[in-house]
Amino acid sequence: MTTISSPCQRRRTISWCLYDFANSAYSAVIVTTLFASYYTSLIVGNDAGLGDVWWGRVSSVSMLFVALSSPFLGGIADAGGLRKRLWITYTYLSILMVVGFTILEPGMILTGFVLATLANIGMEGAMVFYNAYLPQLATASMQGRVSGWGYATGYVGSIVALMVALPFADPFRANPIWLLVAAQFAIFSLPAFLSLPGHTGEPIGLVEAGRRGFESTRTLLGRLWRRPNARRFLLAYIFYQDGVQTVIIFAGVFAATTLGMDTSQLIILILVVQFSALFGAMAMAKPTDTRGPKFVIILSLFLWCGVVIAAFFVQTQSQYWVISVVAGLGLGSVQAASRAFFIRFIPEGEENQYFGVYALVGKSAAIIGPIFFGEISRAFGSQRPAILSVIVLFSIGLILVRGVKMEEEEIGGIEA
Repeated sequence: MTTISSPCQRRRTISWCLYDFANSAYSAVIVTTLFASYYTSLIVGNDAGLGDVWWGRVSSVSMLFVALSSPFLGGIADAGGLRKRLWITYTYLSILMVVGFTILEPGMILTGFVLATLANIGMEGAMVFYNAYLPQLATASMQGRVSGWGYATGYVGSIVALMVALPFADPFRANPIWLLVAAQFAIFSLPAFLSLPGHTGEPIGLVEAGRRGFESTRTLLGRLWRRPNARRFLLAYIFYQDGVQTVIIFAGVFAATTLGMDTSQLIILILVVQFSALFGAMAMAKPTDTRGPKFVIILSLFLWCGVVIAAFFVQTQSQYWVISVVAGLGLGSVQAASRAFFIRFIPEGEENQYFGVYALVGKSAAIIGPIFFGEISRAFGSQRPAILSVIVLFSIGLILVRGVKMEEEEIGGIEA
């Protein structure tokens, strides 16, 4: 495998990281802060938690689609050489739906639901193919660092997007913000699309690629299930990633609804969180390689448990600021370490399929948490019990991941 020492590989690594810069505008502005609050409060109305319910449905339906399609599409990408084309297609689906947000008006609940769901499908589906490039960019000893660099670059992208949106926050002007997010996503995706390689093997037909993809994905699922450490890691990932995604999806809504933050305060809050997440991703990149990704994941999950307990008791906006900064540290580190950990189970040449399963597990996790958050919020008439319930997910994930062992016979995807 080529190292990142060559000029070509450095250029590809930088362009790969820039894609994280591009799509993080969507994650920060649409999912975490402004569109989440805009949809729940202005389009739906969050009386008695109704906005929480609809926003939870957006996440859950989109994640369900990605979860069900990712292994199959990953198999097609491996067999038919469609990785790059599918990556570009999913990316621009998301961008076009964000542009479509400009037509929304109060009461257009279903239209907003469809647009946001398709935008999420595009964003999350593209990540399957984006993640699959990592083993081509770095050797095993460098993958933790490169993964961390990607997440760190993404947090810089989030910071830039939020700073650009800030002038439009007071008074709140939604449409320029949505268009700026789409522009950042589109422009900074281009270096990756232009520099990262496409398929170099013998081309085959789409039907044959689909057949091979289905068969190999079914075989892969069976192989993973028979490997106890791979199975245990994926089960752990289901639970703790569900917790992470639920917090991300509802952090801004909680701040606006429960603590009364206005749009400008919300943007500044998430800006600060991006800085702390950037620091967390960078600080834990080297320990991910030296101490191992398992160590970093466990440390991050202890941090997350403390965060949700503190959020349940928070009474003031100042207290929430402190909690959010701590959450950012755990966010950057756990995501990068999880990706680096899973890579250790992947044999060379099967990256798309394995990351299809990785997406299946991660997105399947995110189906449950947001729905339960919305329903608990509506049942209790308060978001506090809903945020506290997330600790169950982190705790189960922590217990499971502690039992994962990287045995020599499983490293690199070799059968035990």
